[in-house]
Amino acid sequence: MKQVQTLSDVVNVARELRFPDQAFISGRFTAAVSGKTLETTNPATGEILTHIAACDSADVNLAVQGARSAFEAGSWSQLHPGERKAVLLKLADLLENEVTQLAVMESLDSGKPVSECLAVDVPETIHVIRWHAEAIDKLYDQTAPTGNGAMAMIVREPIGVVGCVLPWNFPLLMLAWKIGPALAAGCSVIVKPAEQTSLTALRVAELAHEAGIPAGVLNIVTGTGKEVGEPIGLHPDIDMVSFTGSTATGRRFLHYSAESNLKKIVLECGGKNPALVFDDAEDLASVAANVLNGAFWNMGENCSATSRLLVQEGVKDKLLAQIAEQLGEWRMGNPLDPENRLGTMITTEHFCKVSDYLKTARKEGLRIIQGGFTDRGIYVQPTIVDGVTPKSALFREEIFGPVLCVTTFKTEAEAIALANDTDYGLAASVYTGKLSRAIRVSRAVRAGTVTVNCFGEGDATTPFGGYKQSGFGGRDKSVYALDQYTELKTIWIDVPAE
Repeated sequence: MKQVQTLSDVVNVARELRFPDQAFISGRFTAAVSGKTLETTNPATGEILTHIAACDSADVNLAVQGARSAFEAGSWSQLHPGERKAVLLKLADLLENEVTQLAVMESLDSGKPVSECLAVDVPETIHVIRWHAEAIDKLYDQTAPTGNGAMAMIVREPIGVVGCVLPWNFPLLMLAWKIGPALAAGCSVIVKPAEQTSLTALRVAELAHEAGIPAGVLNIVTGTGKEVGEPIGLHPDIDMVSFTGSTATGRRFLHYSAESNLKKIVLECGGKNPALVFDDAEDLASVAANVLNGAFWNMGENCSATSRLLVQEGVKDKLLAQIAEQLGEWRMGNPLDPENRLGTMITTEHFCKVSDYLKTARKEGLRIIQGGFTDRGIYVQPTIVDGVTPKSALFREEIFGPVLCVTTFKTEAEAIALANDTDYGLAASVYTGKLSRAIRVSRAVRAGTVTVNCFGEGDATTPFGGYKQSGFGGRDKSVYALDQYTELKTIWIDVPAE
């Protein structure tokens, strides 16, 4: 594993990278059936990194055929749990040998700061693969309390062929969240990475094949949502789809299921996540650090980002002073420079979307107390907007950029009402020095993950997903993730008396 500490180190690694550019189907790289390609660019510079296969329904059909054949043959689905575990652990080892190369490739492809890729995305990807590998031979089936006249076994079986449709904001980590439990369960998997960020998924597939995952079990079909995502959703021989992305696109997958074979659908969608700061919070410097991390980590391109700061009136000025003092630590610039914590927006189109919210803030007469401007290229300054009311678009809509919206409250009841005044329910944070309030408010806020006196998403042991329009059908991470990739079967055995 190469160590990188400076921009020069990272640039040297980048020069040596080989970018995969074809789909990975049935154990080999292959061009799209149509021969078409898509440009993959570096968002920070606009430089074309490579041209990847622009697949369509013909390629999806080939991937499904290969995945179904592998599943029915049992090369993976019927492999001994200990053998599947060994292969996934080998994959994790191979990934660990390429931490730096994967991190730099991820940064080039997505505009994410390489420091975040090195510290979080790649290590967590490896950890998730290892965690699910280790879980394979530690999950037990059950028997039911039938009495002496019968025996009933309740067993889990792999659901079959799975489609995993990924977002562009955490390409590697979301890949691991999907394929970790799906492969652990014994499924065959077809992954559609976001067309903007496909490179690391292709490299992982190559390493998975090297680790011993049989041909057809893990396929990567690159292309657009219309040409690849929709055919996956509509395919009659795919048994379930796990999707992470926008709520609008998530709705489409429910329609695709209804229009095809009623495949199972699991959705992890958007969020408009609040941080509730009460005047009894004990360490405002720590609160400020957590709020900033929640708002600006990954440039705010994060479904669990803290985009709404709900702060009690009496502590607002002190907290904002702490935030202003610490904001300078969030340096923005070249994503390949390890000193930078903020990179670019993913595309010019998304940059324009986020920039429009800054225009909306000015149009609504809101007070921009930090940032509020765009920079060269497609950079958006970390921005804090005060005086945001529930009527504002900034309060109600998912911005998906580095914009923190500040709203004040007087009472605990008002804070809870503001937190729940949203169509979403993915994540929330509560900051208070009172244990009773922490428990009371955590229970009252309708969100899938609530953190107390910190920001985060739990770890590999905790389920992740949302209430309301943030989620549907299941959870990522933890042993609960296996639920969506398995079917429960009852085997009833009559035991007649002699």
